[in-house]
Amino acid sequence: MRTIKEYLRIGIAALALCLLTACAEQLKDVREVMELPAIYPDYTGVTIPATLAPLNFSYDGPAERIDVVIEGTRGGKIHLQGKTARIPAAKWQSLLQQNKGGQLNVTVVAKFDDGWRRFVPFPIYISDAPIDYGLVYRLVAPGYEVYSQMGIYERDLSSFSQKPLIENTLIASSCVNCHSFRQTDSEYVSLHVRGKQGGTVLKTNGETDILDLKTAETLGRGVYPYWHPSGRFVAYSQNDTRQVFHARDDKRVEVFDLSSDLTVYDVVNNKILTSPLLSTPGFETYPAFSPDGQSLYFCLADFQNMPAAYTDVQYNLCRIAFDAETGRFGEQVDTLVCAAAMGKSVSFPRPSYDGKYILYTLADYGNFSIWHKEADLWLLDLRTGENRPLTEVNSDDTESYHSWSSNSRWFVFSSRRDDGLYTRLYLASIDADGKVTKPFKLPQQDGRRQDPSFYSFNIPEFTAAPVELDLREIERDLLSGKRRKAE
Repeated sequence: MRTIKEYLRIGIAALALCLLTACAEQLKDVREVMELPAIYPDYTGVTIPATLAPLNFSYDGPAERIDVVIEGTRGGKIHLQGKTARIPAAKWQSLLQQNKGGQLNVTVVAKFDDGWRRFVPFPIYISDAPIDYGLVYRLVAPGYEVYSQMGIYERDLSSFSQKPLIENTLIASSCVNCHSFRQTDSEYVSLHVRGKQGGTVLKTNGETDILDLKTAETLGRGVYPYWHPSGRFVAYSQNDTRQVFHARDDKRVEVFDLSSDLTVYDVVNNKILTSPLLSTPGFETYPAFSPDGQSLYFCLADFQNMPAAYTDVQYNLCRIAFDAETGRFGEQVDTLVCAAAMGKSVSFPRPSYDGKYILYTLADYGNFSIWHKEADLWLLDLRTGENRPLTEVNSDDTESYHSWSSNSRWFVFSSRRDDGLYTRLYLASIDADGKVTKPFKLPQQDGRRQDPSFYSFNIPEFTAAPVELDLREIERDLLSGKRRKAE
């Protein structure tokens, strides 16, 4: 026998179905409007993977309600009416699979005070290129004085399911950050916990250690990690970081390093590897291994007296050879992008896993581009040397941290284009010829501009499978002071 709650749930579902189908308001005296509908998020003409969560949206204006028809060129149709377009997940996934490699045509009719208006239909293209299971990101309040409540979360890209991986409530007065995976492999994890009982959490082959990467020769504990493709090494930056606050209305905070060096941690031998070329008087930061493991990319700036000369710090994109057999670095540093000559500064170099490109952020100065309104994404083609701004995805506000999918056909990036305050996540595709498609906002269940999340999305990373962390073990080891001391 069903419970009262079950009958209530069935009734609500039946009512929703009625509203979507037979009970839908009949449209009369519809006026044709020769323009695209003003919807939010803007999903007009975007290219999406065939496993993506529903692209729920609303009309970004004074419309009372909307009538939406989503029809596939290879069959299938969804009809919706309401304040927002809330698309049933099962019908949406069926429609995507039926039209994989094709397109959907979306017709929006909106009701205003003076009646209904039908807008020009717009396409949504369904790519043949698959995308990874999910995204891992940090959610953090947009303030800067205190840690507040924060955590690292995982989102299933095929749904709206989000789960916490680790939150700063695990250890009092802590900050969790700097999560990284070996080319989207969720079995290789590095993340950092700050605070008195902090440490670097490292998971390899099902085993989890808490590391202390500070040695007598290094500046501090490792941050900004990047895995070697073999899984044997992790590159880290040691940064003595500070922040100051602006008095100007158009700028809030500046984050900079007093000093910074690079090291590589040998997971197998528990050793710190470095080179004099990676610990110069200048500033080295943001390491990233090449997909073949033979090079280490990083950002390098000449020394400046800080904080007085913070606007004079401009990072170039550099490379040094790395021998995984011996753990030795090359004897010279090559400059790939001399941003300083352009009056600019590079941060977050991220090579595509197919070895074709390096995607990076370019700002006027410094390396903490999330607070730079002028920051844009640039793409360096490693085959041809072409270096260009990604005008296809850049906006008038901040574009910052980004990462690649495992097949190098999709990338995700953070942007403040919505309101200039909160960072949200956007995705775009790139085809075999380097053509980049229009970016789209990570689908949200609500589908309205009044986003119910009061947190900024930070450091998005693709994962090929769900991440599994034993939080009880991690909490026990952090509280016990147990650390694997690097040599």
